[in-house]
Amino acid sequence: MADKYSHPRNRSCCCCLFTFFCKLLASLIVLFGLIILIFYLIVQPHTFKFYVTKAELTQFDYTDSTLHYNMVLNFTARNPNKKLGIYYDKVEAHAFYEGARFANVDVITHMNSFRQDKKSSDPMSGVFSGQQLLMLHSDQVSEFNKDKSVGVYDIYVKLYFRIRFKLGDSISHNYKPKVKCDINVSLNSRNNATFTFTRVLPTKCDVLF
Repeated sequence: MADKYSHPRNRSCCCCLFTFFCKLLASLIVLFGLIILIFYLIVQPHTFKFYVTKAELTQFDYTDSTLHYNMVLNFTARNPNKKLGIYYDKVEAHAFYEGARFANVDVITHMNSFRQDKKSSDPMSGVFSGQQLLMLHSDQVSEFNKDKSVGVYDIYVKLYFRIRFKLGDSISHNYKPKVKCDINVSLNSRNNATFTFTRVLPTKCDVLF
């Protein structure tokens, strides 16, 4: 008989314990949310801004399924934060034409990594030079010929970052945002020529966290 009447008390204890943990979890979630809200209100973090400031394209030839290219891109990274510094540990750039990747370039490595101060801007540059086997289909070749006739190429650059944020003496873990830059670059092989975009400089890129 004792066992018969012990089951309801056990279920009641389990229910009380479950209710306690639910309330504790809800309290922790609310507390965590308040901490994040207070942090954002005090620090007001913003993503960095990224621009292409100059482009020099001196070669862009496609023959025998091979693209021969020579291009230099100058970038500017802007830290708009009032309280956060940014460590740029690594930046890798991939260049595309007609959806096909033709070059990979290390823009920032451990050799030239740097810390960007609050409310400041710093330059970067990438040199894309060489040749790449590129299997373009007939429609893409037609687009290339059209671009070649006007001397302007639509080149897409995607950059992969590894950065950290600095707040006071604290440094965050690694973040890996991506940056997308769509640029129309004029080909000019004349010596001492000025190389410009067909768009107004600087060209703002999309930063994706």
